[in-house]
Order: sequence, then structure tokens, then C-alpha cells
Amino acid sequence: MLALKLTLVPLFLLIVSMSGKWWGPAVAGWLAGLPVVAGPILFLLVLAHGPAFGAHAALLSLSAILASEAFNFAYAWTCRVRPWPVALAAGLGAWLISAFGLSYLPATPAWSAFVALAAVCLGQSCLPRSTAVAAGAPLTRTDLIARMAAGATLTIVVTSISGRAGASWSGLLAVFPLLGTILCVSSQRAHGAAFVVSLVRGMVLGRFSFASFCLALAFALPVQPAWAAFAEAAALAMLTQWLTKHLAMRNPEEITQESTVEAD
Repeated sequence: MLALKLTLVPLFLLIVSMSGKWWGPAVAGWLAGLPVVAGPILFLLVLAHGPAFGAHAALLSLSAILASEAFNFAYAWTCRVRPWPVALAAGLGAWLISAFGLSYLPATPAWSAFVALAAVCLGQSCLPRSTAVAAGAPLTRTDLIARMAAGATLTIVVTSISGRAGASWSGLLAVFPLLGTILCVSSQRAHGAAFVVSLVRGMVLGRFSFASFCLALAFALPVQPAWAAFAEAAALAMLTQWLTKHLAMRNPEEITQESTVEAD
């Protein structure tokens, strides 16, 4: 189990991060929206605590899209007038407040889906505008190691405290914006606030595939073997990601980046 915790998420992140070099930016952009972090963490939670625990955690991961959008909202607005440490503190504070609120709300498919959809619609409407183009920057070895280390750290923390934290907080923490933090901070330091705003606005495409993945898990885990539930959820997430990419190409001005690794 420890070997899976240390390798599963970093391996997925390695594949997604290197996919642009191996197969081109189109494939990288498509893969980037998939639940490459939260998905493996939820799988490990099911192995450790059973399908009922995993289904409940998946619903909280779905509603945690609200917390992710809160992080993006606070960071994007703050970074326009303050340096990255202040913007990061604002983003993490907004995530924590949102997560605490979500932990007390009913964990039902209808409620979680409503919260996630409202978060995406309101979050994107309220984010600042930017004319910068957040195209994929060259991935350095340091960036790659940081992403893999962040993924491994998040996996170890969530799975280690899941027994005490319970399914609700395990699901919420599975979507903690560790990678979003890395991307936002490094982007602000290297390219400025306008680039960060464009970056976080571009993350919306990945929310829909992530939502479909979590919702499918919540329904499938109580009635199917874990491997079948995750296979079906992954297939649905890939289909949703393909559809959203395809539809977005009809409105290219809304696409502000080619590829981004989600903090899920």
C-alpha cells in the first residue's frame, strides 16, 4: 500500500506533464483536465476503508470544486495588487473557509452537483478578465519534480489521516490545491498577475470531467466492484473532457491556455 501511495499519483502526474513532449500539446491539454490527483487518492481510500467511505468522499470531492474556485477567485484578485505570498495566503484562506462550510453540508449527489455547478458558473463570472495568453510554458526538471512531490505529499497526508478525518474531510482534502498553488505562484513570479488570471480562468474546462468522474463514483461504488466503478468513472470523465474540449473549440476566445494540470 505504501508503494502505491508513493508512486500512483506521481506516475499519473509524470504522464500528464510529459504528454506534451511525447504526443503534442493537443493530447496534453486533453489529459490535463482529467482527475489525475484526486482519482488515485479516492481509489486508495476505497482500498483502505471500503466503497461506502469512497462514495461519500467522492461526493465531497465533487462539492469541493467550490473550494477550488474560491482559491482561484481569491488568488486571482489579490495577485493583481499584492505579491505572491499575500495572494497565496488569501487563496488558501478562502479554500479553508469554503472547505469548513462544505464539511457541514449534506453529502448527497443532487446537492454536491448543484454546489459544483454553481461554483463553476459564479466563479468564472466573478474572476477578473485578462488578455494574457497562458500558453504552456516549457516544463523544467524542477517543475516536474515539484509537481510529483506535491502529489505524493498530498496522497500520503490524505490517506494517513483519513481514518481520523472521516470520509468528508478525506474527500475535501483530495482536492486540496497543492498543484494549483505551484502553478499560480510560479506563474505570478515568472509572468505576472495577468498570466495568473488567464491561467485560473482556463481551469474551468477541467471541472466538468472531474465532476462527472466524482458523480459516477458516488453512484457506482455502492453497487459495483471498485475496479468497475473506477473504470466507468474514468471512461465518463474522458468522454466529458473530449466533449468540453470539442465544444470549446467552437468558441476559441474562451480558451486561455492549452494545458494546465488541475489541483484535483
